[in-house]
Amino acid sequence: VFSEDLHASLYFVNASLQEVVFASTTGTLVPCPAAGIPPVTLRWYLATGEEIYDVPGIRHVHPNGTLQIFPFPPSSFNNLIHDNTYYCTAENPSGKIRSQDVHIKAGKCILREPYTVRVEDQKAMRGNVAVFKCIIPSSVEAYITVVSWEKDTVSLVS
Repeated sequence: VFSEDLHASLYFVNASLQEVVFASTTGTLVPCPAAGIPPVTLRWYLATGEEIYDVPGIRHVHPNGTLQIFPFPPSSFNNLIHDNTYYCTAENPSGKIRSQDVHIKAGKCILREPYTVRVEDQKAMRGNVAVFKCIIPSSVEAYITVVSWEKDTVSLVS
């Protein structure tokens, strides 16, 4: 065992990223979730195993391993770039590791417009149980998670 081998490593920084949904008007930046000592070489691939390449103004892999998908008009939507599964690898003298698949998808109908979440009106007799439902507009429902309920800006405990 060489002394430098004792200080070599490869690891995942944040391996929980599985899906990235972004608006075509904003584009997205997706970091490769791996790192190591000595510094690693990061590469991105399509799920098919094909290493991706830069497409000027459309897709770019930065030297730090961040994959960038640039904003684009809806008429330029391309499944191969804007709705595909990618993964990245990190390699150094310690070896090579592969991230889990990350589905990167441009939402065709994601609009940067305001929306309102409301509570459905309910009637109940005093002393009985009332069940309230959070009404989320269907256009954003897939991207919203209810994490708490409040009454007059005071958080309610379940």
